[in-house]
Amino acid sequence: MNLSLSGKTALVCGSTQGIGKAAALELAQLGATVVLVARNEEKLKEVLNELSAESGQNHRYIVADFNDPADLQQRVSSHLEANGPVHILLNNTGGPKGGPIHKAAIEEFYSTFTQHLICNHVLVQTCYPGMKDAGYGRIINVISTSVKQPLPNLGVSNTIRGAVANWSKTMANELGEFGITVNNVLPGATNTARLQSIASNKSAQTNESVEEIFDEMASESPMKRIAQPEEVAAAIAFLASPAASYINGINVPVDGGRTKSL
Repeated sequence: MNLSLSGKTALVCGSTQGIGKAAALELAQLGATVVLVARNEEKLKEVLNELSAESGQNHRYIVADFNDPADLQQRVSSHLEANGPVHILLNNTGGPKGGPIHKAAIEEFYSTFTQHLICNHVLVQTCYPGMKDAGYGRIINVISTSVKQPLPNLGVSNTIRGAVANWSKTMANELGEFGITVNNVLPGATNTARLQSIASNKSAQTNESVEEIFDEMASESPMKRIAQPEEVAAAIAFLASPAASYINGINVPVDGGRTKSL
């Protein structure tokens, strides 16, 4: 099985923590040159120093804010003009705050739609011509199992994740003929700063401790534990590899079997 990413370049969004960082580390380990994208330059520099360069890679980073799609597009375009195309695009952005959908402010929908769907679209439009010329493209979107089964108290997230999933499927139908695959990875409860934030918010509204809430989340999975970011990153890395050349337009849950539907 060919998992080598030597000679490939990966643009990894949200790469200073959690799943994004774990994916960047894994892709570099497989030989890819990694371009980190996030808004905190100091954290970007820290992750940059952790990336494997055993294949002679020259890893780089881009400072960008996903609240500003036009600026994101300009910064990524400038990087591609100076350094050449990317072959792998990992769309990964932190989710919105939790809460019931009937109490969500309109601004929450606008902001989340911009950070997720609009920025994903901007990045695909910016990156896919280089993938097409290279005859190799992997677009991977980190979404949520909520596209299969809406999650309680995550109304805005459930709504926008579903939109991203359908956007992704449509994009897969259009780009497949160029050797570009588009797939979604759907993490379940994963040990990240976002999950900690969700648990902390719930704890503030109930008499439960964060530890008790984490235990409840773990109990929902047949494996009786939550995932580590590296386990989600492994699925991302496989979809990015040559071995996944005929896997296109699918959702891959990485949730230990928690989602009830197939």
